Amino acid sequence: MSDLPLPRFAPNPDRPVYGETPRPEWLKVRLVDNDDTRGILELVNRKHLNTVCQEAQCPNIFECWGRERTATFMLMGDVCTRHCGFCAVAKGVGRPLDPQEPRHVAEAVLELGVRHAVVTSVNRDELLDGGAAHFAATIHAIRDLVPGVTVEVLVPDFLGSEAALETVLAAAPEVLNHNTETVPRLYHRVRPDAVFERSLELLARAAAWRDARLPAMRVKSGIMVGLGETFEEVLETMRGIRSAGTDALTVGQYLQPHARRLPVERWWTPAEFARLREEGQAMGFTSVESGPLVRSSYHARAALGATKGGEAAGPL
Repeated sequence: MSDLPLPRFAPNPDRPVYGETPRPEWLKVRLVDNDDTRGILELVNRKHLNTVCQEAQCPNIFECWGRERTATFMLMGDVCTRHCGFCAVAKGVGRPLDPQEPRHVAEAVLELGVRHAVVTSVNRDELLDGGAAHFAATIHAIRDLVPGVTVEVLVPDFLGSEAALETVLAAAPEVLNHNTETVPRLYHRVRPDAVFERSLELLARAAAWRDARLPAMRVKSGIMVGLGETFEEVLETMRGIRSAGTDALTVGQYLQPHARRLPVERWWTPAEFARLREEGQAMGFTSVESGPLVRSSYHARAALGATKGGEAAGPL
């Protein structure tokens, strides 16, 4: 095995963050330290890339890196211009974009051998297009180097710019994902720089583009629970997301990344997540991933297979 350290990860999942109540048994995470885990870390470091797996301290990093051999690439650096109360990513002023980054991501996708590439970014509100052209360049670079791969992009709201969104959509990703994150009542605390209605508008515009030009594309969104929302508020938020034309939904438990972020208000149970899945399916979502450890790109390729009505395949 390599001498590289294990990837940056959330605090020990068996031990609560400062101020948290003890985490329940269903939030235990199996740690995997093997050649695949360390090989992906070496690849990410060698290509000078960032992954949301590391920066957002995703609890599934060892499953995805160690067993499924997948990673979600994070474009445009590791510093975000927004100040969300839940996110572990550093806040501040972003550095100049690396014009070689799209090619490096494509090379990593080729080397990993994945068939469904997931790409996200920090918010870069200071850029005229919010980084939309960088997303499009990355989609094209992946397609050019790895023909046949499907691409999922998890995009910011681009401050409501329709032109920026269309720049990404014109590159024809298989999945356009944008997270609404929480219920409208909590936006001022959880997403102070965002607007719930603006996120719904982005999803609706993507759905309209899908219906008019990209019938194979799927529109996706995700929310967290555990920040003080009620069950009915979550259902109402899900209805709004579905009404915007969204195909797929992810619902997961919020985990406090460190003491300076919002505390967990409540641990939702597996039974409650199962009920949310059932409710979402009844609303007409073609794919609903709902569980304590579910995140935006969790089982992403399987979800794409489900939304297309085909047999869901693994990530490799």
